[in-house]
Amino acid sequence: MAQVRIPSQLTSYTDGATRVVAAGRTVGAVLDDLDRRFPGLKFRVVDEQDRVRKHMRLFIGQTETRSVAQPLAPDDELLIYGALSGG
Repeated sequence: MAQVRIPSQLTSYTDGATRVVAAGRTVGAVLDDLDRRFPGLKFRVVDEQDRVRKHMRLFIGQTETRSVAQPLAPDDELLIYGALSGG
């Protein structure tokens, strides 16, 4: 299972957890597993066409990915970051 880091703006979906584990061999499968357990979380990260939203960043370790088809190894860590904005 992959370790997943959840950004603070999405912890309302995970009951405050900033780190969770999820099953899946791809980024998309991990997001699907998370969404089954934490409904609504996936839609905040990807859109209806399974594209990573512009204001979200996904990293596998230190490598950024924009693809939900990106493979994950069982010991990988998926980091989800949300961009901050304001003035």
